[in-house]
Amino acid sequence: MHQHIEWDDPGSASVMKLFSKDHRYHPKPGPGDILSARYQLVNVRVKVQAYLEEDGVSIGEVVAIIDANDRRYKNHHKLELGSIVRLPDDKRALEAHPQEKEKEEDEKD
Repeated sequence: MHQHIEWDDPGSASVMKLFSKDHRYHPKPGPGDILSARYQLVNVRVKVQAYLEEDGVSIGEVVAIIDANDRRYKNHHKLELGSIVRLPDDKRALEAHPQEKEKEEDEKD
């Protein structure tokens, strides 16, 4: 059974927003693909096991939990490596590189 996770809103890093500009390309995840999302301010990578096209949801295993400083964790809040989760398409997020994260933080100051 999968674990219910309240994913963070991806905002401007939304994968679906990025691809909505190109109607010829609609990425549908497949088994083995690695997807990213945000949960409680960290990046989470999920290895897809199945994709439910009618629901627009990937089911997969958490394979990485990474903070803004690129530190990796075995768990974060109620999420841990190896957890099986559902990841809706609208919660998929692009990951920022550490340099981009620093720029974003500098711009906020």
